[in-house]
Parts: sequence; C-alpha cells; structure tokens
Amino acid sequence: MFYKTGKLRFECTGCGDCCRGNPAQYYIYASSRELGKIQRFLDISEAWFRRRYLVRLDTSSFGIRMMPAGHCSFLDGSGKCRIYSVRPVQCRTYPWWPEIVETRAGWRNEAKRCEGINQGVVVPLKKITAELKKSTED
Repeated sequence: MFYKTGKLRFECTGCGDCCRGNPAQYYIYASSRELGKIQRFLDISEAWFRRRYLVRLDTSSFGIRMMPAGHCSFLDGSGKCRIYSVRPVQCRTYPWWPEIVETRAGWRNEAKRCEGINQGVVVPLKKITAELKKSTED
C-alpha cells in the first residue's frame, strides 16, 4: 500500500475542485442518515430535497446529484460548500480514499486535479488509516 510507505502531504486549499466531476458519471455517496441530516439542515421537505438534490441509485438509496455544469449541488458560486457542517463522510474523508492512496499512480493522478495534494506537512499514517477506515464504513 503506497500510503503506508509514502510520506503523503495534503493541505486543503478550499478550491472546491474535489466537488467537481462528470455529472453523467458521478454523484456524491451519502447514507440515508447523512441525507436526513442534510435535509434537516436545509430545513426543506423530504420530497423537495429528493427532487432538487438527489439522484436515485437503486430502489432504496440515493446519492447527491452533480449539476449539469459538473459540480456538486451544494457548491455555491464562490466554490464553498453550503452544507459543510453536515457534509457526508465521502466529502469529509477526501483525499483519503482507497482508490487514491493505495498506489503511487492513484495519488499522482489525483494531484493533477487537487492543488492541495503534495502541499503542507506530512500527514501522520495514523490519521490516514483512520480516515480510510471512515471512508469504507457505511
């Protein structure tokens, strides 16, 4: 595992690039508990929340929709998250996802889109491991 041998540095710059992707292929995963927190935080009805912000993944689960311009539904015009205090684990644990940190190639590839990768101080392995555990729990 690359993250166990590499000295990974990361410092979030708040650029919002991690909140962007191809709207035809991507969505933000969130558990039903997380979606409930977001809906209550926004103080809107469940029906409106589903219509406006979610994409159906299967008969019983939803993800947060990416907008046609390729950004998360909750990214505001200045590139800031409107639901930051209740954002899903997927967002909280970035960039400590297995597909990013398990190989040098994965880390290098993600660094092309995230200006915070390879910046700042070396992140302790204990923190990376804890974040990886969170990112794979449901």
